[in-house]
Amino acid sequence: MFQTSYVYMEVSLMFLASSAKPIDDNLKNLVDEIEAQSLSLSVLAARQFRYSLRQTPVKVEIKEPRQFNVLEEFIIRAAIEFQPPPTEDELASVLGLDSVFIQTTTVTLRSLQTLSATSPITVTPEGRSFYEKGSVPQPPYPVQLNAITDLLSDKITFQAESLNETVINLPDLADFITIDNTITDISMLPLEEIQKSIQASGLALHMPEDGKIITSCKVVASTQKIWRKISLFVIFDALEDKLSIQIRNGKQILESASNWLEVLHAEGKISLQALCKLSTETINFEREAILKQKKTETEARLENIRQKALENATKTSEKVDNSTVLGEAIQLRNGQISQAFSEVLNSAKNQVLIYSPWVNQSVVNEKFLTLLQKLANRGVWILIGHGISQRQEDEDKPIPLEVEKKLRAIKTPDGLPCVQVFWLGDSHVKEVIVDQEIHLCGSHNWLSYRGDYLPRGESVYKVTIPYQVQEAYEFLANRFQNHAQKLWKNALENRDYKLAVESLCVWGALGMEDIALKEIQQNNWLELLPVWLNVALQGLRSKNIQADSAIFKTALSLLNQVSIEEALTLQLQQGWRQVVGAIAINNPKTALNLLSDEVWAQLLRLNIVQDKDSPNDFILQHR
Repeated sequence: MFQTSYVYMEVSLMFLASSAKPIDDNLKNLVDEIEAQSLSLSVLAARQFRYSLRQTPVKVEIKEPRQFNVLEEFIIRAAIEFQPPPTEDELASVLGLDSVFIQTTTVTLRSLQTLSATSPITVTPEGRSFYEKGSVPQPPYPVQLNAITDLLSDKITFQAESLNETVINLPDLADFITIDNTITDISMLPLEEIQKSIQASGLALHMPEDGKIITSCKVVASTQKIWRKISLFVIFDALEDKLSIQIRNGKQILESASNWLEVLHAEGKISLQALCKLSTETINFEREAILKQKKTETEARLENIRQKALENATKTSEKVDNSTVLGEAIQLRNGQISQAFSEVLNSAKNQVLIYSPWVNQSVVNEKFLTLLQKLANRGVWILIGHGISQRQEDEDKPIPLEVEKKLRAIKTPDGLPCVQVFWLGDSHVKEVIVDQEIHLCGSHNWLSYRGDYLPRGESVYKVTIPYQVQEAYEFLANRFQNHAQKLWKNALENRDYKLAVESLCVWGALGMEDIALKEIQQNNWLELLPVWLNVALQGLRSKNIQADSAIFKTALSLLNQVSIEEALTLQLQQGWRQVVGAIAINNPKTALNLLSDEVWAQLLRLNIVQDKDSPNDFILQHR
């Protein structure tokens, strides 16, 4: 114990001695927030800079529709249907009107570019488009905007308010990085590109589906340089053993700028020494110190468990046994290990986390797979991490594909993959955590021993001391959560439905259904709602999700974004009937409270409930 503590202190002191990091004082709180997101993240440098935007005042002309009158409608219709197209006099004769009425109206329609400029009367493409909507355009009106060119992200956005010019006494990022200062001439941009940029800027000025169209854009004043403040962070992830560069505007991460800087750094075109006084030697030193600290923290945690087990074994029998309240750490040897492993897994009510450096078919046999399927059927999620090398391609004993396939074939009653197994790597830890209540750790390779039960000199600690179990859980759960986030990012980039489902299942296994729903909502991926409902069903079965959880109201609020014609409505119908039924089994009042008038209207619209149903009837039917 003393030796391990000494090593831990030595590494920590070494790390702290190197920690005069180049971090600006006014960024320290944000650095603390970043590092609090994950135990694996360490900010090596944080510095503020200024960079310039370009602001160009422009005037756009907007044309909006109005409903046409009877005479306008008849003239346009005649111009479309008559063959050959009529003149004003011919049309006046047909209608029995003085030709002056027809001429006055056609002059108005020509000024609105609805009719062609010359006789006979013919309709322009724009006029035909408006006519199909039952309208004609009104005279255009001007709106003044500001085109903001961001040289860092190479984007042009538009906004109504002008940016204020401020003095910022910070280093200019352009002094350290070559930024293309070529300013786009707004007046030379195609109108279609300007229309798209204005739409992307969230301004409700160009909406062709409603007949509201920007018809022109003109620069009305000279371009102005506006200084803005940004922050640069150099972040090391100990789990990924990876250095990354982040550019932020306040707390908002500027993805394109961050990616661009990382590419420049990888190509050797920027210097972190110049940018933030961070030398390669310092980076390597910090990296090694952080990795050693993380490993030493794990070793110290396991050493503490060993000491608790030793104390438990040597203490004399006491009259009052507090082990059931405070928990205990006991040592298991040889044949006791496999028996305890089986018993602990069988006791699982909602969650099993396993880390085993290797996985093979000797353990993952039919008996083991049957046990996992039994757990899946009663609502238990299983997460399995494996890998010992720093890189997956360097593993000398990778998981056999057939074994991985069999594990992934274990499903929840609703058909979701209940066992998630993936490479995390770079760990000798051999741990099992069940329901955040029981922790098994030691020298036993849980999923790769040779299948024998003969004594092999192994020892394992079974821990039920709450704070130690929680400490181990947070460490392992954090690794699984990081993996889920990485899967989700890849799923979004490639719109990969299968990867997205895996992410939702990992979040479900970690009791993070709220995060999963938030991501679906923020990224407008409503096709995943039926999957989320099945994830929630698994949580309801194991009672890991409370029936009165606010997430169900949030999920119901998204129904108004679903069209009745969409293919997912059938899955939503089945999913919501099952979820409401699962809630109503033990909590009929809670289920009834979900069915507000607004929600009931959406359930009726999507045929989740029938016109003849009442909320009470619906709950009784699906309990």
